[in-house]
Amino acid sequence: MHISPITADFLAVLALACAALTLVKVRLQRRSSTIFNGGILLAAGLAIAATLPFLSHLPWAELADEMSDQAIAALHFLEVTYVILTL
Repeated sequence: MHISPITADFLAVLALACAALTLVKVRLQRRSSTIFNGGILLAAGLAIAATLPFLSHLPWAELADEMSDQAIAALHFLEVTYVILTL
């Protein structure tokens, strides 16, 4: 499967934005603060809105096929690891 470098870059930016939002959410939950405030929602909305036009150009069938192959490989790896650790 081939993803253009621009699309791959925007997917990476989206993943980083989601990771940053997750870290902020965890930090705020630990302090018993409001989980999401307006600034975080605005940043999330802008990140998603900036990425959506590029997501429409992805070959979704190939992407889903590749993701399922990766998930199966990860499950096989975990299974082998479990068997080795329980010997």
